[in-house]
Amino acid sequence: MSDYQHLLPAYRSHAALGDAERIAWIRADRWLETAQARAALARLEDLLSYPARDRMPCLLLYGDTGIGKTKIIRKFLRDHPACFDRGTGISSMPVVAMQMPAEPLERDVYGGLLTALGAPGPMTDSTYRLKEVCLSLLRSMGARMLIIDEIHALLVGSFRQQRIFLNVIRFLANDLRVPLICAGTEAARQALLTDPQLAERFEAFHLERWTDDFQVSQLLTSLGGILPLRRPSDLATTAVRRKVLALTDGMTSRIFRLMETVAVEAVRSGDECITIDSFDGDNLVLPLVSMTRHMEKGLRHRASR
Repeated sequence: MSDYQHLLPAYRSHAALGDAERIAWIRADRWLETAQARAALARLEDLLSYPARDRMPCLLLYGDTGIGKTKIIRKFLRDHPACFDRGTGISSMPVVAMQMPAEPLERDVYGGLLTALGAPGPMTDSTYRLKEVCLSLLRSMGARMLIIDEIHALLVGSFRQQRIFLNVIRFLANDLRVPLICAGTEAARQALLTDPQLAERFEAFHLERWTDDFQVSQLLTSLGGILPLRRPSDLATTAVRRKVLALTDGMTSRIFRLMETVAVEAVRSGDECITIDSFDGDNLVLPLVSMTRHMEKGLRHRASR
């Protein structure tokens, strides 16, 4: 049996599995660290160790939908999980992360925080009571960082609701004396800029799309070393790199979904490798926006002939 030398040592045993098991493995959610993600995690680590002070630094992690913001936050949460001390019966949660409520309502913010803390409170309580319970729990559980994901959702609210929400998160940062991390799209950056006092505290970390450079080549090569295919894939060529970028617009989630699709097809077809021809199939799974742009490019190409 082949030793599958084209794969990294830790992944060679997966190539010997049956087709169904390999397909399940390919489709499983996993973390693959990139240079941008590494830099973002390093910045979060730095903020987590920041000593308490009256004016805590804050961070906006922003980029296009599907660029990997939520993946980075979840990885950071796995690195800093909540702990339960059986001796004292007290839970500690150094990093508290919540998703922005559907509407920027003050009560919903505190309700979301209570849920994130594992202590959803009765929503019949007054807003003031919910706030006090939140602050008490955050302090008793030793929260050292507060993360709000999908913060661009605040724009669905009225101007007044947006002002109230921004005041709420400023209050939380002031009162708890912990770094506040917000994650969202470019629209989130624009929303925060409408509050000069809050914007002054925020450092911006922009997650950029992949471009035709060494880093995307490194990403594709890394994928070729872990995908459990039994023959070496041809992923290091300029043609493959440019094809992948053209089909995905350089969006992280689209790249991974595309590679998952062609890898599964390579198993099912018995080809056992990915080549430039793998990206020309009619069964590619592409997001609607990428599919539309791909069709438009094809029509323009045919019209120019």
